[in-house]
Amino acid sequence: MKRSTTKRLERYSPWLVTLGLFALWELVARAAHIPSYILPTPSQSILEGITYAGPIAEHALQTLYTTSVGFALAVAFGMLLGVLVGSSKVIYRALYPVLVGFNSVPKVALVPILVIWFGIGTMPAIITAFLISFFPVVVNVATGLATLEPELEDVLRVLGATRLDVLIKVGIPRSLPFFFASLKIAVTLAFVGSVISETVASNKGIGYLMMSASSKFNVPLVFAGLMVIAAMGVGMYEFFAALERRCTAWANRG
Repeated sequence: MKRSTTKRLERYSPWLVTLGLFALWELVARAAHIPSYILPTPSQSILEGITYAGPIAEHALQTLYTTSVGFALAVAFGMLLGVLVGSSKVIYRALYPVLVGFNSVPKVALVPILVIWFGIGTMPAIITAFLISFFPVVVNVATGLATLEPELEDVLRVLGATRLDVLIKVGIPRSLPFFFASLKIAVTLAFVGSVISETVASNKGIGYLMMSASSKFNVPLVFAGLMVIAAMGVGMYEFFAALERRCTAWANRG
């Protein structure tokens, strides 16, 4: 009985905590009589979201598109670069400081440069999503390959396996748990990159919608946009979490 109760609590705890936070937010905002143009209540934000459901859906689809394309490019590029970095100590030492330095640059500072190169619109958002999300993929894949035991590699070499055989048949499969774990981080960062670019250099997307709403002091609509972004991020995170459990179940078997 206790075990079933614990499982049920684990299943519903995210919903309970989320609803509890919204209830606390609602109570504090109402009790303190905070004006809606400073901090709207969740109910006001949700009602505003329902009122502007059409425009929000249109802008949300644009953000989802730019995020998905940028994320897909980040996964493809990050996987290839991670394999390259992780399979060679020389390349690892040569490229890792460059990657760390590039990742330290605030991506919002690159958006004006992207606007000069590609103009205002979809392309800067895609590139920003790509730039901000490929680093976790590279690091995790490279780490997965670097943790391959030297003894195992020596045994495979003795058995006649080439370096490419070791990489394809052992290294990459062993790095899959690291790879799928990185996807959950990268996809949320991709949303951050898209919205950053949309607030600066776009005429559509949730970021643009929030900037337009804030210029009119429609703060409930701004928070409605934030809720939509959060919901999409959680949805994508859960999708890749389920994919990770399905594809790497073998790694958790004792």
